[in-house]
Amino acid sequence: MLDQINTMLIDLLGPLGPTMAIGGVGLLLFFAALPAMLDRKPDPLDKLREAAGPSLQKGKGGKQGQLRVRDGSEKLDKFAHFLEPKTQEELSAAKMKLVRAGYRGKNSVRMYHATQFVLGMALLVLGLLYTLVTNDGAEPDPIRLVSTALLPGIAGYYLPSYWVTRRVQTRQDEMVAGFPDALDMMLVCVEAGQSLDQSIIRVAKEIKLGYPALGEEFEIVSYEVKAGKERAQVLRDFGERAGIPDINSFVTTMIQASQFGTSVAEALRIYASEMRDKRVMRAEEKANVLPTKITLGTMLFTVPPLLVALIGPSVYVFASGGIGGG
Repeated sequence: MLDQINTMLIDLLGPLGPTMAIGGVGLLLFFAALPAMLDRKPDPLDKLREAAGPSLQKGKGGKQGQLRVRDGSEKLDKFAHFLEPKTQEELSAAKMKLVRAGYRGKNSVRMYHATQFVLGMALLVLGLLYTLVTNDGAEPDPIRLVSTALLPGIAGYYLPSYWVTRRVQTRQDEMVAGFPDALDMMLVCVEAGQSLDQSIIRVAKEIKLGYPALGEEFEIVSYEVKAGKERAQVLRDFGERAGIPDINSFVTTMIQASQFGTSVAEALRIYASEMRDKRVMRAEEKANVLPTKITLGTMLFTVPPLLVALIGPSVYVFASGGIGGG
């Protein structure tokens, strides 16, 4: 009976008929189970644990407690166990990476994993459809099937990760470029009589025009200080969000100046001078690398035309003389 069904599917749909039938059955089962997953009722024990507090939540999630908190997004909450890491360390690392990329929403981790899944599956399905349409009913080559169906799915899955990584690098480069100017401006504000908190607010407003990422980070620092959070913790969070060694050193300098009672203006003056020197050193480093890059371009785009111009006429004359002599 199975052989008859297999033969019938091959006659109707071609060589890939059984595979297409299995895939269709899998999709039907998925869409059949989807309403039950969406309409799943909350467990009454979860409500008791939330009402009882951390004492019962430890029994559910160990010492780390509850990883996920309901924030009003019911559709994403129902898929939270599929769209979020299982451990607190992985969840914190994913959140920090997205924060450094500029995505600070409550559902950023879920949206990130949902985008990976949807984009990977969409490109995989489109690749399979393209392979079936362009194959004209013949049995596809395995290499072609992998290149046109599997590789787009893999690329779609890893494309969000590549985008986030590139965005993190772009924001960090922008903050590194604008940080010396921000320190100079902060030093001017402090020496003019403003406090450190007031100078941060002023710098956030002014630096945002040229370096939006750095201005946004300074704005977050000013808002957290206004909210009553301890300044040392606010600065530590700023350094952790930035992920840049220069900013981490600045945070350490400011915390030590506050703890030991030294002059903030003097610490800013010294550190701003060091940042200016570092900026000059980075510019010199790029200038020293430039001749190597120019040499490679010269070899690729200048030497071949020069050889053609110098040797080409001699080769043409020799070839013409050889043909005439023959």
